[in-house]
Amino acid sequence: MARWLDGGGAMAERIRNHDWAATPLGPLEQWPDVLKTTVALCMGSHFPQAVMWGPDLLTLHNDAFAPILGNKPLALGRPFSEIWQEAWNEIRSIAERALAGEAVFIQDFPLTIDRNGAPERAYFTFCYSPIRDQDGNVLGLIDTVTETTASVLANQRLSFLDNLSRAVDSATDADQIMAITTRLLGEHLRLSSCAYAVMDPDEDGFIICGDWVAPGSPHLLGQYRLADFGALAVQRLKAGLPLVINDNLQEIAASEAATFQAMGITAVVCMPLIKGGRLTALMAIHDKQPRTWSAYEQSLIGHVTERCWAHIQPVQANAELRDAMAALEGLNSTLEQRVEERTAQLQHTEAVLRQTQKLEAIGQLTGGVAHDFNNLLTIIRSSLHFLQRANLDEPLRQRYLKTVSDTVDRGAKLTGQLLAFARRQALSPEVFEAGERLQAIAEMLDTTTGARIHVALTLPQAPCYVHADLSQLETAVINLMLNGRDAMSGQGTLHLSLLPAQRLPSLRGQPAQAGPFVAISLRDSGVGIGSDLLDRIFDPFFTTKAPGEGTGLGLSQVFGFAKQSGGDVQVLSTPGAGTEFTLYLPQVAAPAEQPLKPLEHPTQPQAAPTHRHILVVEDNPEVGRFIAQILEDHGYQVCWANSGEEALLQLADDDDRFDAVFSDVLMPGMGGLALARILRERRPTLPVILTSGYSDAIAEGGHQGFAFLAKPYSAEQVCQALGAVLND
Repeated sequence: MARWLDGGGAMAERIRNHDWAATPLGPLEQWPDVLKTTVALCMGSHFPQAVMWGPDLLTLHNDAFAPILGNKPLALGRPFSEIWQEAWNEIRSIAERALAGEAVFIQDFPLTIDRNGAPERAYFTFCYSPIRDQDGNVLGLIDTVTETTASVLANQRLSFLDNLSRAVDSATDADQIMAITTRLLGEHLRLSSCAYAVMDPDEDGFIICGDWVAPGSPHLLGQYRLADFGALAVQRLKAGLPLVINDNLQEIAASEAATFQAMGITAVVCMPLIKGGRLTALMAIHDKQPRTWSAYEQSLIGHVTERCWAHIQPVQANAELRDAMAALEGLNSTLEQRVEERTAQLQHTEAVLRQTQKLEAIGQLTGGVAHDFNNLLTIIRSSLHFLQRANLDEPLRQRYLKTVSDTVDRGAKLTGQLLAFARRQALSPEVFEAGERLQAIAEMLDTTTGARIHVALTLPQAPCYVHADLSQLETAVINLMLNGRDAMSGQGTLHLSLLPAQRLPSLRGQPAQAGPFVAISLRDSGVGIGSDLLDRIFDPFFTTKAPGEGTGLGLSQVFGFAKQSGGDVQVLSTPGAGTEFTLYLPQVAAPAEQPLKPLEHPTQPQAAPTHRHILVVEDNPEVGRFIAQILEDHGYQVCWANSGEEALLQLADDDDRFDAVFSDVLMPGMGGLALARILRERRPTLPVILTSGYSDAIAEGGHQGFAFLAKPYSAEQVCQALGAVLND
């Protein structure tokens, strides 16, 4: 390494040209080898790194470390304790341990840094590693920094919102919900005041009906007009945009600032709530002093405004329902004259009740998603924490890497189940003979479930063809069979049957359909399902199994797959006598036989991947960098376009430059599917691979004959997809 620094190369040139006069390092030729090696690693690292030589002297830092220093330009050559006096008392013990020879770190440490010309609270993980000479003596330390601001603030937001939901869960009226919400938000953000207001029908007048104020600040309850706060407030709030003022004496007209000043407000963030196309409510946070509102504070009030509304609506709906029932009991001989009015009131009450039920279902879904994904994220974060340890044994490192990979696969599977329930998965329908597939599944499960479970299969004599996604059908049937096995406590007979040319019965209020449909039925002899649970078994995350024995998404996947495929699923059950699930799917005619193609013998060898030029189209810079690195590591030449429009420009410059296009589907402007259609017309021989985590167009219309790779994908999957379309 030392010889490399003294020789040629871009990094060596950069080190020789550095202004070392600002550091205590001295001339290059006088450096010890260990210092040259350390400097090379630091200068070439993409992570923020700094070198301390001696007790705590900041000797060198790379470019990535400079933003952390902010407005401290004279940091080099000064003790760290002088640079960050406010943080040194906590960092000192960590640095002393590193100088004593121990690799240590401090996680999520708060610092105030200068970012974009303004002070900002940020969080970092500092990893200190000792620098030793050839005899093992500690000469200094190297500090590698990772900013964790985003994860810290995300955890703070989740913790606050969770505490808020728990606090208002037992509230019985809207005033109590508003009082709890404004108090918790005001205390969390250290505000002067926080208020919730309901708009009048004219969307100008509003009533502040809930507020919290810090000691010494005036209460804000009362009637106000939006116009009194100025044209900017009216324009932004009616358009559904937040009003953000850091200092009203500097940012708005004096007449408008006077209205805020009269209320004891200098800085404000006011968040509008638009429901049904109209301005319905407002939530605002205030400070008596000028204050630069952070992105975290602005985002949090947006979440809280929606949650406050979501908590208030069910309470108001229940109150309205109670009032309606009391009114019904008070009907007298004038019922005939008032029936029309009461009918209208009941319809309104039913609509409110349905909305309450929808909110409850959404809450159950989001709660289940948050729980399962937080479990997965906990595993990933813990594994990464252990991977950061110095001198980690290779077997342990491989174990933690495998844990991260397996957990990502579990997250992808969970996302697929959610999309299946929502009928938004990207299906790949094909025509196949259903009997053969059911026989293969039955034989597989009959072998793997053991001698105590027997699978009895009944098939029609003639072949029966279905148009559906084969892999999703197999997953659905296996889910049903495993549920049946569990219902029989691992002992009994599962009856699997296939009937062609069936009529789809009327299910869940939907009209019957003549078909033809195939009916795939699975009957068990288990404990059955109670009538009180039948309406809930297809709900996401609903399960009667013990904790840890099921996610509650298996039947949701079956239901979503059936509906998205143009069919449905019926369930009949008698407690103590077993359950029968019947999956209805569209039946089609047998496909025409395709003539066998003669084998082709190439006259010349295929081009090596190093000669292949791939155009990557991806609007997310992080994803784009990763896919480009994957392809380059596997020998491909890569160009990158961040939009469909830019991709067309690059393709127009050189018509034969690229061998394939790898494009995301969901992008601003021209999406990947539109780009692929244009390329199909202009260059029909140019292979296009589409990729997406989720897309309405893909979910509703499929990938329209283009090769498709679902996110998240691995490097191996990317190369396999390219090899398939390029015949490599």
